[in-house]
Amino acid sequence: MSKKKTPKLRALMPALQNKKYFNYGGQGPLPQPSLEAITTSWIKIQELGPFTNKVWPFIASEQQATRQCLAKICGITSSRIALTENVTSGCILPLWGLPFFTGDRLLISDCEHPGVVSACRELADRKLLEIDILQVKQLRQGDTKQNDTEQSLLENLEKALKPKTRLVVLSHILWNTGQRMSISAVSKRLSTHPNKPFLLVDAAQSFGQIPVREAASKADIYAFTGHKWACGPEGLGAVAISERVLEESKPTLIGWRSLQHEGSCQLDNPIPFHIDSRRFEIATSCVPLLAGLRCSLRLLEEEGSELRRLKKILESSSKLWNVLNKLEGVHPILTGPPPSGLVSFQIPSKPSTREIVKLLGREGVWIRDLEDPICLRACLHITSNDDEIKTLMKAIQKLVCIN
Repeated sequence: MSKKKTPKLRALMPALQNKKYFNYGGQGPLPQPSLEAITTSWIKIQELGPFTNKVWPFIASEQQATRQCLAKICGITSSRIALTENVTSGCILPLWGLPFFTGDRLLISDCEHPGVVSACRELADRKLLEIDILQVKQLRQGDTKQNDTEQSLLENLEKALKPKTRLVVLSHILWNTGQRMSISAVSKRLSTHPNKPFLLVDAAQSFGQIPVREAASKADIYAFTGHKWACGPEGLGAVAISERVLEESKPTLIGWRSLQHEGSCQLDNPIPFHIDSRRFEIATSCVPLLAGLRCSLRLLEEEGSELRRLKKILESSSKLWNVLNKLEGVHPILTGPPPSGLVSFQIPSKPSTREIVKLLGREGVWIRDLEDPICLRACLHITSNDDEIKTLMKAIQKLVCIN
């Protein structure tokens, strides 16, 4: 296996110096400069005074700079970006503000994260809504047949849509199989539906990994986090919200950041909330994390364009998939090389997936197990190198050779 130049970013990540890491889909390692940016921001706030007239302009500039940075990546205006803590809150806060009527239907894919599914179930119970399932779990063609995947997705969508469908929930990259969904194609079809269903997209596995501009600009709710593929700090994410949602939705969890200003909450004021996406921001949050996320995004850009980074990711995931596909006793979830850095696979005749994760962890190799479908998942990023991939391959080969 030929040696390639190690990305500069890898050398800046302490977490990658003592292990073989494949859990970017759960949480990405934080680069040292990002940690330092967070610390510098903490110090700045303390110097200004954590609650003084001098600190508020600094906080406002940090928030706006981050919204503008994220808006540029998403291809939208900063007024459509709300800062959140994570993907789940980014999905749920605007979701619960949408106008629903008794008997409306929610169409949820069978590959959504439990946090989003449980929120939709509770919403349906409270609002007397019905839930339908969009079948996508069996769309496993891989990267080389994305057109086939899109066609099958649209066919399944057509079967599942009902006259009273009000919302469609679909991830950009399925967190369990790794298959990529065509959000723009789904959005186009929904625009012709008589009920004009809203489109909520879980972008946990896409932001920081693949170009998201087209999908983020087409979805009504496009929620993502900075702590996975963007390698930012945990506790900070965002959601891109369509103009339609801003016009028709109401805030849900409400705090002082939801308001135009403190005086706007007077009882005789009919519109106390921000008219833009900030109405879905709540209250006090950790300001220094903003500098950390912007630093991580800047470091990613220094590694190359979005397409160049994705090419590197696909080269690595394809390499791993090809080896796994040739191993007797190992079954990749996708029938072709993955369209992302997620490589999910099964080893049916061996110990439980949870036990396999523990065994690999003892050797300093970190992947994760999933429950639906029951499988193992390895995530490869631009910081993944040949040595790591080779070690993982050998570890899996060793597992399948044990009688």
